[in-house]
Amino acid sequence: MNSLPRISCVILCHNYGRYLDQAITSCLEQEPGSYILHEVIVIDDGSTDETEEVCRRRESDIKVIRRNRQGFGQTLTDAILLSSGDWVVPLDADDWFHPAKLRTCAEVMTRGTLFIEHWESVVDSLGRPKLKEPHPGGNTSTILVHREAALSLLPVSNEIFFHALREAGRGLVLQDPVTFYRVHPRSMTDRSTPGVSQDYRAEVCSALADRLREMRGNSPSWVTDRQLKRISRHFRALASRHRVESSVQREKRLSALFLIPEMLNHTISARDSIVPWLRSLSSALAGRPQVRLATGQEEAAHS
Repeated sequence: MNSLPRISCVILCHNYGRYLDQAITSCLEQEPGSYILHEVIVIDDGSTDETEEVCRRRESDIKVIRRNRQGFGQTLTDAILLSSGDWVVPLDADDWFHPAKLRTCAEVMTRGTLFIEHWESVVDSLGRPKLKEPHPGGNTSTILVHREAALSLLPVSNEIFFHALREAGRGLVLQDPVTFYRVHPRSMTDRSTPGVSQDYRAEVCSALADRLREMRGNSPSWVTDRQLKRISRHFRALASRHRVESSVQREKRLSALFLIPEMLNHTISARDSIVPWLRSLSSALAGRPQVRLATGQEEAAHS
């Protein structure tokens, strides 16, 4: 008999104490299903606000790891290292889960699946709907990753590293909007300064491409060397795409156009769809960004 998957919910928090209680409650009050809620962990990454007080109030229900500030990448890495469930479900402390999240996702935790992502409901700082329709996810609070597979990708700087599992054919995408993704002025990601978010994502994708290339010859069980080569090129193409978008946002149209051949080369090498390249070409020619700076929502769909 197959045992039910044990799920570790890990909340990543740095100075989001005002939202943390809601995040914790959303993990603890999940609808029952074909899973075991193994643990709820809060990693307090050097917060100086009310985070410690909130954790103290909830200490009978959760495990708290408090330390000096180490940054998002190390905190996400530790979310994998410090958990002990079969699946790790990260949650940024300013977001929260729909009660049906774990039940819905557990239904597709079949043998061979190592990564699950789902859609999200985008809300403002007060939790009010910011977009009328659900939006594709891919960010921290909208992914679930099998811990054993995730270990092979550590250390990570961003959740995009785990997207490699999806590109290897070991992931599923659900259109159920079972996370509430909060966009507010104090969000970790700068979505208002032109090019900043895209430059960061380009760096992450390039670092991931390098990591995947280094893994060739000693590939983990979820991927072959041939797949690693293709997936590495995919993230090179994605890095180029983000750089094109950054240049367009900064109104550096000529720079964007110079990057178009590089993106095409990586796209062809990865055997990716040509459609994203055509969109980037059109954006560069017209000088019109694809990402709405107010919310950054376009990039979530394509990262």
